[in-house]
Amino acid sequence: MTTADGVVPAERRRAAGPVRARQPLTARIAARAGGGALRIFLILVALFWLMPSVGLLLSSLRGPRQIAESGWWRVFAQPAQLTWDNYSQLLSNGKVMGSLLTTAAITVPSTVLVVVIGALAGHAFAWLDFPGRDGWFLVVVGLLVVPVQVALIPVAKLFGAVGLFETTAGVILFHTAFGLPFAVFLLRNFFAEIPRELLEAARLDGAGELRLFTHVVLPLGGPAIASLGIFQFLWVWNDMLVALIFADSGHPPITVALQQEVRQFGNNIDVLAPGAFLSMVVPLIVFFAFQRQFVSGVMAGAVK
Repeated sequence: MTTADGVVPAERRRAAGPVRARQPLTARIAARAGGGALRIFLILVALFWLMPSVGLLLSSLRGPRQIAESGWWRVFAQPAQLTWDNYSQLLSNGKVMGSLLTTAAITVPSTVLVVVIGALAGHAFAWLDFPGRDGWFLVVVGLLVVPVQVALIPVAKLFGAVGLFETTAGVILFHTAFGLPFAVFLLRNFFAEIPRELLEAARLDGAGELRLFTHVVLPLGGPAIASLGIFQFLWVWNDMLVALIFADSGHPPITVALQQEVRQFGNNIDVLAPGAFLSMVVPLIVFFAFQRQFVSGVMAGAVK
């Protein structure tokens, strides 16, 4: 029932319930596709994405003759081809196993140094007042666009002059230097979103800057730090260019060792396949170990 001027009374409007706004076409399509069809599509995408890894795993479990005669998918028809002989030979290959230890000796310090120094610098740029802070931060942001290839020759000359060429320490320093700009940029922006009132309350309770950093900033910045650690670990572990130039040729990382195996023996897939799979498994373990923190860091960055 309406009044004389055609206006619906407020009681009638309240009784009719809230008026729903018409959703856009894309929103309606996304809502209807959010059921079984979308899940099936995502499962197919995941299977397609995992296919190279599954193929590498199955190839590493086949003999050289079977690998040369047919593709890895023949395993499903002839499961008797699967064997652990390739991994037994790999474990007895001292060069390849030593390269895994060399890769770990390079990756772990490079990741720890980048995370620690980047966290300290990010806290300083976010919450400490010092002369030229904004200018130095612009310099850090500018270093993000400097490609690694530009610094290879100058750094090689510098390392040769100071005795760091073809040493593990030289590779660690190189990865640390080129990982710090992204680390500082990422952590500074994350730390800047921490409520100022929380830091001021800690200062009123007598906390110094170091205690404030270790007991307030670091726990709150855990997701971002975990994301940075995963990124840095993956970059350094899978690196080949820097390792090929600066690492010790007698004790190379796994990427260079596998490349040398190809150059020396040609089509020795029985060594390359299990070595490549082991090289891939370690980053996957690290990622899944910190998956929850990584997702939290990504979602926090998306919201902020």
